[in-house]
Amino acid sequence: MILKKNVGYLDSVIRTVIGAIAIVAGLYLDSYWGFLGLILVFSGALSFCPGYKIMNISTMNPDLEREN
Repeated sequence: MILKKNVGYLDSVIRTVIGAIAIVAGLYLDSYWGFLGLILVFSGALSFCPGYKIMNISTMNPDLEREN
């Protein structure tokens, strides 16, 4: 299965930063928030969000970014 990118650059950066903060908060507070952070970091790194796929949403800018 090929994952077609549906997360744009700015969205990807925001997901990665918020995910990293959630991971650190989860480790510091000894809670399960880190798992949410992992999901955000992976979706930001892969530029693919399954939720966006289900809802047929894309934040990619076709003029600036190349899709797979």
